[in-house]
Amino acid sequence: MSAPLYTTAATSTGDGRAGGRAVTDDGILDVTLAIPTSMGGPGGATNPEQLFAAGWSSCFHSALKMVAAQHKTPLVDSTVSAEVSITQTDEGGFALGAALRVHLGGGIAQETADELAAAAHAVCPYSVATRGNVPVTLTATVA
Repeated sequence: MSAPLYTTAATSTGDGRAGGRAVTDDGILDVTLAIPTSMGGPGGATNPEQLFAAGWSSCFHSALKMVAAQHKTPLVDSTVSAEVSITQTDEGGFALGAALRVHLGGGIAQETADELAAAAHAVCPYSVATRGNVPVTLTATVA
């Protein structure tokens, strides 16, 4: 593996997802965490799954733009949504699942949209890191 292009760090303090705080090493991200109401918590603050979804969707969108440029396919009105779910395992632990939804405007053919989404999924660092560990549903739609 080659040398890192970028490294960052975040530190979590307090009670973790139950009212803790997460701060990046540069201080740009500084968030209070809360368990969502759907999991019996108070809500009112972000949670790790939202942060993961935001990171994955933006990283995947960048990968999508990169592979589209490599294929000389201009993207118009593209969006990527990442839906991250947390479930309880039979062993009493927790697991993640994800749905990635790619939307492409500009009259791109469905077959091309599917190919670009698959190519982005092959190179996106989040997709690579979770492959085989997190079940992912990948869909592409066109307008």
